[in-house]
Amino acid sequence: MSGKEWWRPEDFALRRPTLLARARILAALRAFFNGRGFVEVETPCLQRSPGLEPHIMALSTELAEPFGAGRQRLYLHTSPEFTMKKLLVAGMASIFQFAHVWRDGERSPTHHPEFTMLEWYRSNAGYEVLMEDCAAILAAAARAVPTGELRRGGRRCDPFAAPKRLTVAQAFFDYCGIDLLASIDDPRRPDAAILAAAARVRGLHVGDGDSWEDVFFRIMMERIEPYLGDGAPLILCDYPVSLAALSRPRPDDPRVAERFELYACGVELANGFGELTDAAEQRRRFEADMDLKERLYGLRYPIDEDFLAALELGLPDCAGIALGVDRLVMLATGSETIDEVLWAPVAG
Repeated sequence: MSGKEWWRPEDFALRRPTLLARARILAALRAFFNGRGFVEVETPCLQRSPGLEPHIMALSTELAEPFGAGRQRLYLHTSPEFTMKKLLVAGMASIFQFAHVWRDGERSPTHHPEFTMLEWYRSNAGYEVLMEDCAAILAAAARAVPTGELRRGGRRCDPFAAPKRLTVAQAFFDYCGIDLLASIDDPRRPDAAILAAAARVRGLHVGDGDSWEDVFFRIMMERIEPYLGDGAPLILCDYPVSLAALSRPRPDDPRVAERFELYACGVELANGFGELTDAAEQRRRFEADMDLKERLYGLRYPIDEDFLAALELGLPDCAGIALGVDRLVMLATGSETIDEVLWAPVAG
């Protein structure tokens, strides 16, 4: 669709039913949050720091101040997370936002350079409450369209079924027979050699210079992720701490963090956290992630010092999550590509 004149009436008519279904789903999601006392917020897309995930690339621009007062480099945010957490520090409690976000270098059947992210936060709540929210949101979306199921190709998922839960460590064992935690004696520096040896035994290619993270994601993408969320939604939880820069460690096991992802029909729909509130530890993680980004891609984004100052003032205990609206609409309408559920695509 991105290569067509999408606005021609004969082409648009083919997509119109899907787009009207999208509108009904978004209305149902807003009603879900409004009915639970959440406040809808709006935050600026232009930020000094776009988000600091090592493998996510941002789009930048220059903002000119009037009367020749200077120019500053800003970024289109990859998530509204930093600013929404500042609102929690300011005194807001339960908040949500439908945010347009941007990712450079991403375009596939399930990726688009600009997409809609639903992000919400609960103060004085743990990440288990977000899991309950996810189950209710899937049901609300399904009720907004006539099919009543999530589907992609020949795969089906019952959005009214209680999500199954599986830890990342258990998934590695169940799908690959790998003891993931054996490679994480030190949560900050997992042992690449141990995980690489286990992967090679199971027929996975591992390059000589591959990091622990490289091997982890290869196992996830080839042997685990494609099989998640058939029949019923699946919550994959308790990620290794080194893969959860914004999440607090589990108090009973510091090797893993209070992070989970929601899957249906093999598609990742949401990513949630019990939020890290320690400013010093957050700075250390940001710097480590930017060191990694610089080594891999020759890029380094600014750390949001305003966000760290807000953490120092006091982020309340809270949990937050981001859900890909377009992917949810894809599954609820049985669409094969993300372009089919966008009112208009980014030119490409």
